[in-house]
Amino acid sequence: MADAISDSVGVLAERNVAGRNLTLLLVLAAGLLPAGASKADPLGPESAKLDMDRLQPGLYPAAPGLTGEWSEAPHTPFHLDWSIGLKGAYTSSNTGGYFLTTLNPAFTARHDGQRTDIVIEGDGTMARQWDNGGHAGLTALRLGLSTDSALDANMRVKGNAAINFGQALPGTQGLNADIITPPQVLSGSAGLGIERSFGQINLALKGNVERAVYGPTMRRDTGRTDNADQNLWQADAILRAGVQVTPILEVFSEATLGRDMFDAASPTLGVRTDATSTALRGGIAGNWNGIVRASASIGRGKHDFDAAGLTDIDTWLYDASLSFSPDPTLNLTASLSSAVEPTGSDSNGTARVVHTAQTKLDYTVNSWLRLRASADWGLSRLEGNGETEQRRGLGAGADYAVNKHTALSADYGYGHRDNSNNGQSDTHTISVGITLRR
Repeated sequence: MADAISDSVGVLAERNVAGRNLTLLLVLAAGLLPAGASKADPLGPESAKLDMDRLQPGLYPAAPGLTGEWSEAPHTPFHLDWSIGLKGAYTSSNTGGYFLTTLNPAFTARHDGQRTDIVIEGDGTMARQWDNGGHAGLTALRLGLSTDSALDANMRVKGNAAINFGQALPGTQGLNADIITPPQVLSGSAGLGIERSFGQINLALKGNVERAVYGPTMRRDTGRTDNADQNLWQADAILRAGVQVTPILEVFSEATLGRDMFDAASPTLGVRTDATSTALRGGIAGNWNGIVRASASIGRGKHDFDAAGLTDIDTWLYDASLSFSPDPTLNLTASLSSAVEPTGSDSNGTARVVHTAQTKLDYTVNSWLRLRASADWGLSRLEGNGETEQRRGLGAGADYAVNKHTALSADYGYGHRDNSNNGQSDTHTISVGITLRR
């Protein structure tokens, strides 16, 4: 019995010595660690940091053996949306009727940055007439780029560039009935604008350069018309100064300087119709909480031809616009404007004075139905030969969303054209289509 007790006491003594030794080792180790480390996570502070990072959304481990840190989730610099539409239409006019089908692909790539937003977009139209000659081809193609950069809280820089191609099919609504093959039109443009605010003073300077090239026209009455004399360069600069008289209203003035430079002389006039345009106008603009936006201006414009034998154009210029969006389901826009423009292809005048008015209404009834309506009016006068043309049109349509990727549409359009040389024409168009979206 005494021996057993003696053995037990010896074991306890050995364990007590071992415990004291272990305690001594821990104390020494704690003394060698940095201050506060003995109270940290048993795996060290880095382990605690990684545990916290691992819980953050959008973070993933880096590849093993690279950095040992967590990297941001992969992302694409642009958000891409695309759609493709197929539409069938029947058009009836004074000269008869025809069926038309169109294929309309489109895409938009958008980058929303901290300071700079970039949008790249493009669309095209391929059309085929199933009677009226059975014509088919690419009727429109467009590619555009726009940027919007905030340099600071009071200064913005905006830029844009675009390339456009177009060629109407024979018999298209509004086209002269004598045209057998409409001309191809290729154009490109680039612009840059700077906006700066100095307290209640707003300044903006914009510049734009455009190039247009026209192909030949084939006509029943005069044969082939070479439109090379209408190929031109256009350059414009606009300086705008405004005073914010109230948080809603701004009074502004705007000065415009433009230049038209043609490649060749007009075959009917014998001279090039190069000209310098100037305009000065004043107006008022308002923005009420983004619900109502309105602007109106009026002024005087001059179009001075370089050739002494051409009569300069001096006319009133005006511009007005209105948008009304009381909620996301309703959007109403209207505009009224006048301008002096080049005559375009298949024409023998010096310039065209154009007056236009447009209005559009979009109403979203619910998540699957949207209604649309539009109306337009136009009056143009061709300087140099006295030709005038008046146009007006009405349109109505609806879009039905089958699901988030598919929509059906139906439209009706009416157009009236009264040309002093070619008489009157009326067209009615009914169309249905389907659109697939990303």
